[in-house]
Amino acid sequence: MRRENIDFCALSPFGMEACGISITSMSDKSINFLKDALANHGFVVFRKQSVNDADFVRFLKQLGQLTFTVGETPVIDQPFLNTVSNIGRDRPSKSVFHTDTSYVAQPPAFTALRALTIPSSGGETLFSNQYFAYETLPQLVKEKFADAKVLHVISGLTLGKDQEKQSWHPLFNRHPISGRLALFLSTPERCQAISGIVPREADRVIRLLYKHSIRKFRLYRHEWQQDDIVIWDNRCTMHRADHSKVIGDRVLHRGLVLSEAS
Repeated sequence: MRRENIDFCALSPFGMEACGISITSMSDKSINFLKDALANHGFVVFRKQSVNDADFVRFLKQLGQLTFTVGETPVIDQPFLNTVSNIGRDRPSKSVFHTDTSYVAQPPAFTALRALTIPSSGGETLFSNQYFAYETLPQLVKEKFADAKVLHVISGLTLGKDQEKQSWHPLFNRHPISGRLALFLSTPERCQAISGIVPREADRVIRLLYKHSIRKFRLYRHEWQQDDIVIWDNRCTMHRADHSKVIGDRVLHRGLVLSEAS
């Protein structure tokens, strides 16, 4: 039976949890409720989702066209998914707050992770609220950079010469569903310039804005449980994994949903 709506519970300091629903039983109407929740609250947590990768992909396709980050290794039999894992690593992965695949002209609107194996401790995922980051900027900063664009570039992946490696995006991005402005950044390593500003000053501004975005008291820390699915809106959040105190294996599958063409 298809569900026509979703019961949401608010998380603190932001975000939502979807209660009592499976991703396999969502109607078009409930998908629209989900998109609205993501646009307004940044991310949604689904607990106790006893599903497989095929179910996960079908769910993501309800949200839009799937995409894949070139350079990642796809899951066997599921070319739109890739694995996020610490298995076989001698040292913890490096993870900083970022926006997924923001160096392309049409970045993913949504990223989703499905938990397959959860460590006995550690391995949380943290989220920043980029609406709040924008709204708490001084008015003079909002006015000065109202029309500014940032050059997002690739890092950490090797691509062919004809593949996208950089793209300009508004520093203050208006969400197409909520209509709200968000501070649209990624890690400073991937934000190389601001339109109309000399490089040295642009680097300083990017680092200050990035630091402003990720103050600890504003963050949500997701503690993973077995069979969790978490989906977030890249247009109004940044995220990172905390690998610092992981004990045990951590394996998740990741899928991306393409944003609307501009």
